[in-house]
Amino acid sequence: MGERKAYKSSLIPFPVIAAAVNGDIDAINVVLKHYEGYINTMSTKRLFDEYGNSYLLIDERLRGRLEAKLTAAILTFNLT
Repeated sequence: MGERKAYKSSLIPFPVIAAAVNGDIDAINVVLKHYEGYINTMSTKRLFDEYGNSYLLIDERLRGRLEAKLTAAILTFNLT
């Protein structure tokens, strides 16, 4: 009781951000992977069938647009 778990930092290391801003594909993929859960959550839609049952579905088109927006923001980010 009362044990604390080690807190894993959820921040992206600065060298990875700097490499992504400079166009390193691997670093950009690390950033995209970091935000993958958030992007999936934001692109999830609830659909209903003819019986009223609801289903959650990731809109792949919207997910792709969000990833493209994030990539564009990374490449135009000013570190100075």
